Amino acid sequence: MNCRKGFLTFVRKENQLMITDIVVNKPEPIASGKKIESFKRGTDVQYTIEVLEAGNPILITKFFNNGLSLLRELKTHLNRKFPNKSFQEQREYKSEYRKLSNLILIEIVDHKLAVKKSPSIGWLEKLYPETSDFLLSFPQVQGLNSSWQWYQNGISIPVLRNKIHPYYGTYFPTRFEHLELFDNWLKRYKGPKKSAIDVGIGCGVLSLQMMKYGFQKVFGTDTNPNAIIGLTEFMGDTKLSRKIELDFGHLFGRWEKQTELIVFNPPWLPEIHNLYNIDEAIYYNEKLFPDFFEGAKKRLLPEGKLVLIFSNLAQITNVTKEHPIEKELSEGGRFQLGKCLKKRVKPASDKTKRDQHWRSSEEVELWILKNK
Repeated sequence: MNCRKGFLTFVRKENQLMITDIVVNKPEPIASGKKIESFKRGTDVQYTIEVLEAGNPILITKFFNNGLSLLRELKTHLNRKFPNKSFQEQREYKSEYRKLSNLILIEIVDHKLAVKKSPSIGWLEKLYPETSDFLLSFPQVQGLNSSWQWYQNGISIPVLRNKIHPYYGTYFPTRFEHLELFDNWLKRYKGPKKSAIDVGIGCGVLSLQMMKYGFQKVFGTDTNPNAIIGLTEFMGDTKLSRKIELDFGHLFGRWEKQTELIVFNPPWLPEIHNLYNIDEAIYYNEKLFPDFFEGAKKRLLPEGKLVLIFSNLAQITNVTKEHPIEKELSEGGRFQLGKCLKKRVKPASDKTKRDQHWRSSEEVELWILKNK
């Protein structure tokens, strides 16, 4: 869904702050007009997968579990096609699975899933107030369901006192070593705490960490409208909403004033152009880091600190040998290294079916740079 960029405008209504000029990013509703082949218990699985591979949709009927069953069969089928042993093979498998699974559809009627034994998903009414009957892909419905549980129940983050309630479509951490690195650095930070910029604020964890350690003001940006909408809703009209100011925009957005601290937790992997539906929270393009460092140079006070949270994941999985931060330090001429802290990540769970042998040598990195 295309989203219109612009500064946030707030309207006070019934003691709540409301966003008026930013559009939520959500799964695009599919009109339920034309006839679609259906899948239920007893349907020929191989034929159904052939329909999907031909680029045609399949509608789940009768029970919600039929959709789960078809997804399992699709994974089994793709596991035979893709050995799924190397990191690159896993990326190819994920790309193909995403493409085919999103052709599996489910019907929504009156903001409810039109199959038996379905979960209740509050996002259907919250995100689609003007459309009550439509189709969505089954993986999108799964994502909406999981997201609703996280949003309703909250998620505990070890470095924060309170739970976060991530809005639909907003990245939130599921591993915490990089946050622990940042937290330990903040404990020892002796510089001024008047202001900071959080580039790509997401669900706000880094900003909340800075608030915990006494920063007076954080300016946060994100290119994902849901991050801005979700944080605005989360903060409401509290004291926090006056300490964290948000802008929907690329990198630094409209923040031009110099600050003593800039933090950035960028994507850790370079994008691969043949991947389907690149996720900007995971993959970075070739312009991201040069543009970031150029903008950071203009906005960092002479004695300020530039903090980047990164990983050696791309190097140890042979996606690329180039490290964008090391490249900036050797070629950019703008910053010098203050310190680089590293922390080994925990081994992959025994429950995972994917081969993640590289986790034994994966490290998260906290780069602290200074002006030259």
